[in-house]
Amino acid sequence: MTERLELPARGMVFDALADGPAGGEPVLLLHGFPQTLACWSGVLAALGSAGYRAVAPAQRGYSPRARPAGRHAYRMPELIADVLAMAEQLGAGRFHLAGHDWGGAVAWALAARHPERVRTLTAVSTPHPRAMAKSLAGTQLLRSSYIPVFRVPRLAERMLGAGGGRGLRTMLTTSGLDPATADTYVAAMRAPGALTAALNWYRGALPFGVAPRVTVPALYVWGDRDQALGPRAARTTGRWVTAPYRFEVVAGGGHWIPEQHADRLSAWMLERLDRGGW
Repeated sequence: MTERLELPARGMVFDALADGPAGGEPVLLLHGFPQTLACWSGVLAALGSAGYRAVAPAQRGYSPRARPAGRHAYRMPELIADVLAMAEQLGAGRFHLAGHDWGGAVAWALAARHPERVRTLTAVSTPHPRAMAKSLAGTQLLRSSYIPVFRVPRLAERMLGAGGGRGLRTMLTTSGLDPATADTYVAAMRAPGALTAALNWYRGALPFGVAPRVTVPALYVWGDRDQALGPRAARTTGRWVTAPYRFEVVAGGGHWIPEQHADRLSAWMLERLDRGGW
C-alpha cells in the first residue's frame, strides 16, 4: 500500500511516496520535468507488491521544503548528493536506481560516479549523456531546441506560465501526455516558486556532455515516438555501459513511459531485479 514519507536531508525536507515492505530491497525512483510523484504510481505498486521497498521522492525544487533559490543550487553534484542523502535516511547503503527524463540524467550520473552505491540502474527515456552529446550532430539538435529557451531566466516562465500555465499544458499534451495528467502537473507548477525551481534544472545542470561509463547492470527503456529524445542516442547508449546491459523499446510509445506504460516498464524492471535476468 502506498504511503507518504518525509525525508529530511541536507537541511531540507523531501516529500516522497513509498510502497512495499520496510525490509525489502530499496528502489529509488526519480521523476523528471515537470512531473509530480504520481508519475511513478503504477511502478511503485508493482514493485511494492513484488516485495521491494520502492520510494519515489519529489526532488530538489519540486518539494516545497527543498526549493533553494538560484540556478547554481541545481548543479548536477547537488542533485546527486540529494539522492545519496535520501538513501542514507532510508538506511539504504546500496539500492536499485531508476529515473525518467531529468531523473534519468541524475540516475546515469550517480551510477557512473558512485557505482558502489547502485545495485542496478534503470533509465527511462533518457539516454547516456555521452550518447546524447554525440547525437546532437544530427536531428537531436532540433529535438532539443527548447533547452536554450528554458535556460533564459524569466522568458521561459512567461512562455510556460502565462494564462494559468496554458503554455506548459500545451507543451505537455502536444508531446503525448493525457490532458488530465497534464492539468495535475500544471497545477503543481503554479505553486509559488515551483516553475522557476523546475526550470533551474536546465539552468544549473546539463543533461548531456562528458560523463564516465557506467559499470553497473543497466536497463534502458525508450519509446520510439519520443518527440524529445531521438533514436540515435537511444540506440548508441549501450556503448557507454560496460556491465550487463539491456535495451527495451516501447513500440509506439512516447516520452511519458512511467505514466502511460507502467505495466510494461514494471515487468521489465522486475524481470531484471527479481530473477537476475541481466
